[in-house]
Amino acid sequence: MSQWITLDTAHGPVRAWQALPAGPARAGLVVIQEIFGANAHIRHVAGQYAADGYAVLAPAFFDPLEPGLELDYDTAGTDRGKALVAELGVDRAVDIVEAAAHALAGHGKVGTVGYCWGGTIALLAAQRLGLPSASYYGARNVPFLDAPFKAPAIFHFGAQDPSIPSAAVAAHREKQPSMQVYVYPAGHAFNREAGMHYHAPSAALARERTLAFFSENLR
Repeated sequence: MSQWITLDTAHGPVRAWQALPAGPARAGLVVIQEIFGANAHIRHVAGQYAADGYAVLAPAFFDPLEPGLELDYDTAGTDRGKALVAELGVDRAVDIVEAAAHALAGHGKVGTVGYCWGGTIALLAAQRLGLPSASYYGARNVPFLDAPFKAPAIFHFGAQDPSIPSAAVAAHREKQPSMQVYVYPAGHAFNREAGMHYHAPSAALARERTLAFFSENLR
C-alpha cells in the first residue's frame, strides 16, 4: 500500500510518501530525496524497499518552504533545488528525518537511505540520531566526517562523479575507517533510473550491498 501521509514535525506539517510491505515489516526506513523533491523517482525507490519488506516513509523535505514542490532534472530545476536545500538547512532536514523515524518506530528499528543531498542528510542521521544509514553520492559529506557516528553507515560513490573527487572519497576511508565505502564505475546519480546518469550494474550492486547492510544493522 502506498499513499501520502502527513508528519507532525518541529517545522510544521510535512507530507511523506508511505510505502508498506505486503506482510509484517522487517524494519522501518526513511528515504531521503535528492534536491528535486519527493518526486516519482523517490516514490519508486520507496516502493522498491517496501517490496523488500521495509515500512518506508519518503518525506517531502521542501514542504516547510514550498509545499508539494517537485523539480525537473534540468538546469533551472537543479539551481532551484540547490537554493532550496540551502534555505532549508541541514538542521531542519534532520528534524524531519527524526519525525519520520518516530512515525516508523512501531515497525521496529529504523534506518535511512539518502541520495545526493539526501546522502549527506543520511550521514547526519547516523551521527545525530543514531540511525543506521546508507549514503549515496553525498557531495556535501566531507565537512561532517570528523564528527562521531552513533550508528554505522555505508557510502556509495561513482568514480566518474565530477562533484565528488577521489580525495573526497579517500577522506571517508581515512576519517571513518570502520565504515563501508564503495566506488563504482559510474557517475553521479547512478541509481536514478530516470535520467542519463543511470548505470544499472552499479545500481544493482550498490542496492545489494545496502540491503545486506540493513539486514545486519536493522535486526
